[in-house]
Amino acid sequence: MEIIHKIGRRKTAVARVYLSQGSGNITINDKELSTYFPTATLQYKVNQPFTLTNNVDSFDVNVNVFGGGTTGQAEAIRLALSRALCELDEEHRSALKPEGLLTRDPRMVERKKYGQKKARKKFQFSKR
Repeated sequence: MEIIHKIGRRKTAVARVYLSQGSGNITINDKELSTYFPTATLQYKVNQPFTLTNNVDSFDVNVNVFGGGTTGQAEAIRLALSRALCELDEEHRSALKPEGLLTRDPRMVERKKYGQKKARKKFQFSKR
């Protein structure tokens, strides 16, 4: 099996995932998964595509991720892994699609407008 390369994005985080046959090692920015994402919820998000497709210890994953925060990075990795598993076997699509793992979340930070304090918040109004 050759190396499968996919990209996942969430907010401003961009994850490049390289999937190859292996024993279940996940390396993110040259660090182990448990050291890069210390919380269990973020580790669960990264491993979610493998648990849904019953491929927990089948593949080695090498990830380059930058931008955004920890949650955005974890969800970007999840999207890229889901896309890679779908390219590997089209049968995985039926397990991942209902869970929403193949959907790119389009929500981004709204830009700040001039004459206002933030995107929607206005400066204090004084009647007199």
